Amino acid sequence: MTFTLAIVGRPNVGKSTLFNRLVGKRLALVDDQPGVTRDLREGEAKLGDLRFTVIDTAGLEDASDDSLQGRMRRLTERAVEMADVCLFMIDARTGITPLDETFAGILRRRNAHVLLAANKAEGAAADAGVLESWELGLGEPIRLSAEHGEGLNALYDALAPLAEAFGKSAGDEAPQVDLPIEEEARVPSRTRPMQVAVVGRPNAGKSTLINRILGEERLLTGPEAGITRDAISVMADWGGVPVRIFDTAGMRKRARVQEKLEKLSVADGLRAVRFAEVVVVLLDARTPFEQQDLRIADLAEREGRAVVIAVNKWDLVENRNARLRELREEFERLLPQLRGAPLVTVSALTGKGLERLQQAVMGAHEVWNRRVPTARLNQWLAGMVEAHPPPAPGGRRIKLRYMTQIKTRPPAFVIMCSHPEKLPESYKRYLVNGLRSDFEMPGTPVRLTFRSQADKNPYKGRKKPAPSRLRKHLGRKPSER
Repeated sequence: MTFTLAIVGRPNVGKSTLFNRLVGKRLALVDDQPGVTRDLREGEAKLGDLRFTVIDTAGLEDASDDSLQGRMRRLTERAVEMADVCLFMIDARTGITPLDETFAGILRRRNAHVLLAANKAEGAAADAGVLESWELGLGEPIRLSAEHGEGLNALYDALAPLAEAFGKSAGDEAPQVDLPIEEEARVPSRTRPMQVAVVGRPNAGKSTLINRILGEERLLTGPEAGITRDAISVMADWGGVPVRIFDTAGMRKRARVQEKLEKLSVADGLRAVRFAEVVVVLLDARTPFEQQDLRIADLAEREGRAVVIAVNKWDLVENRNARLRELREEFERLLPQLRGAPLVTVSALTGKGLERLQQAVMGAHEVWNRRVPTARLNQWLAGMVEAHPPPAPGGRRIKLRYMTQIKTRPPAFVIMCSHPEKLPESYKRYLVNGLRSDFEMPGTPVRLTFRSQADKNPYKGRKKPAPSRLRKHLGRKPSER
């Protein structure tokens, strides 16, 4: 990892396609309509023996006000200033436009290292546009086809001298977003940070909350619902703990999701949940616990993730003590599978409650990694059976012999017993609730399975051995010997 490369250009020139090509994964959403990308997305790029951080940016548009397009442009300009190298992409089939000329002048003033790439340059139809791009004054254009992977050798030749000049600068910043969830506990580090996903309905304030945690305007925000489209990951040092936070697109009811782009956005958010360790379900304090909120929280629990419920926009609530009691009652009634999970009130706008949220996330992560010794588990199991014996279907009582914890993240236990298929669900819930209560694992998903213990008698099922001649002789009567 030697430098940071920002891909910039007008909307729909193929920036996200090239980004996906360089990182080797379909991380950025790609669609035919312009303006799909809105936030800055980072990835770990590989090109030959070069390793660098690549940034996918929103399309540059001629807007400088506080509109959505103006805010997107300011975010892209910020990426230009923070990047070591800018790759300015044009559409070779369309040719040079007045916007291209304007932005080329801006890039010359803001970044010392600007490369020009003429994308969609496969075939003779792009020759005129490639020749025309010389007018931008950015040197020889790199002829590319991001969709087909053509021209990457020329891009390598242009980047290799710059990589040597920059030296090591951005090595530890490139995100690894497809880290599998390990079964054993580990201490979060810079290379393997704790992974936290913030999910919720549109306009709940997810991006604003993450910006407040970071202490800077890193993600695009505004009053419009559904601004975030990609699941964007950002690094943070949150209370001294390295954390990678995923900002996800707002998830609406499936029946309302009609457009292909929104379906891709929701799928990207669900993918972030599967790679997260802790999921923060962000609710709007004005309309909490709607049907979609319950579905999202249930999804996180079924995926086996530690869950924290955060109620945002708490600064807009009146009579907060009474409202908090109502929220806790609704939470226990509507999400019994998460009973005991942390419920925290925050205000992303003012930053109030972020310290409590940080403590709740760290606490949920610690419980999610908890391991209970086998001796304690079997003492506990004996007490639970004595207090409430398992049923006796057909007059034969089910025997729970012993139990052990087979994994963490989330905690999973197995109990060896007779006739596990006959054990009712009510008794299983009794044991799960007891585990959560007695071993201080409130709210975390607990997996409890029952297995039939094989009989340890080595002679069971074997034929009786034939008697020896001596045994036959001794078995005779004295008169017969």
